[in-house]
Amino acid sequence: MLPQALLTVIDEIGKLPGVGARTAERYAYHLLRANQTSNDKLANAITALHSGVKYCPVTFALIDASQDVSPLYSDDARDKTLVAVVEEPLDIIALERTGQYRGTYHVLGGAISPIDGIGPEQLHIPELIQRITSDEVVEIIIATNASVEGESTALFLQRQIENHGLKVKMSRLARGLPVGVDLEYADQITLTHALEGRRIL
Repeated sequence: MLPQALLTVIDEIGKLPGVGARTAERYAYHLLRANQTSNDKLANAITALHSGVKYCPVTFALIDASQDVSPLYSDDARDKTLVAVVEEPLDIIALERTGQYRGTYHVLGGAISPIDGIGPEQLHIPELIQRITSDEVVEIIIATNASVEGESTALFLQRQIENHGLKVKMSRLARGLPVGVDLEYADQITLTHALEGRRIL
């Protein structure tokens, strides 16, 4: 039987997404063997996570707690009339790595998924509608994941924008993205082709 302190760490690590029981055991044992200074740095980083990070009130991207808005929005070099709509903040990193996009972003905070209890009311859709008007947006690139939930969300967004009578071009990332692959895990070449080959809805 393992010591309770080690079992507790294994249990907590095992709650992380994608971490199985055996992997949790290896991570916990690694931490046990590591020196105290390394563990203290990790513990301090985790403790400071919530106080050091917040959501941009405009784009809902992750930003430093000291910032007012996302630099990807406040930068004058970014085109505010072009908005890529993504599901999660990490999707922004994936698109930025292509080096092909100079617009701004809007993070929905998820995708419509009734089975997970996520409806349109849980997403940042009203804020997007408001941005289209306030920033005089010309084009919306719907960059939700190529999944059933992502497609449903894209369709809902298209209808919402049309129902509000907003005259804006809507496009979707091209089918270079395989179905079932989250945006943050797509490779750079695939994302570049998908961005360049986006289609009008």
